[in-house]
Amino acid sequence: MSEPIGVVVLAAGQGSRFQQLAGAGSDKLLADCTGRDGAVRSVIEHVLLNVPESLEKRVLVTTADRPQVIRMAQAYGFEIVLIESTGMGDSIAAGVAACPQQGGWLIVLGDMPFILPSSIERVLAGMVDDTISVPVQDGEYGHPVGFAGSFGPGLLALAGDRGAKPLFSQARVVEVSVEDPGVLWDVDVPEALFFK
Repeated sequence: MSEPIGVVVLAAGQGSRFQQLAGAGSDKLLADCTGRDGAVRSVIEHVLLNVPESLEKRVLVTTADRPQVIRMAQAYGFEIVLIESTGMGDSIAAGVAACPQQGGWLIVLGDMPFILPSSIERVLAGMVDDTISVPVQDGEYGHPVGFAGSFGPGLLALAGDRGAKPLFSQARVVEVSVEDPGVLWDVDVPEALFFK
């Protein structure tokens, strides 16, 4: 794909399941997490570090009550988009609206710190005209997901808690086979901070 790809990191969800177990007020995005490189960083910092440097248009969607996440993302060159909703559909639409003139968008979840950068590169390589590129591990769809530019109107129309899954039914999906359990590993509970 010749036009530049924008990356949208979704970091607005409140992580209620994580908070139930770790305590009210705990933010899973700021929890210490030992990455696959052995370094201890916050969950969101691992996610930001895994984004390829070649992706220059970087947007992080979050809520105003996360100043540490905002500062961290800015340090990694991300533009911040603040929203009040925590719904995934609203977050995707807001992120794409912040960089609409792209050849496509890579949608990254802010609570998935264990994805190998090589897996992200393979998803990007699978992004061709009018396709959705998705990593597949053990027969299961994972993240991040790449959407060609033609999906812009569909992404902008998303709302509420519903993500982009409905767009898959009207698309040619490029399944990128990876040997990377990190594409399925989100930090929903404190135990998930430790990759096995």
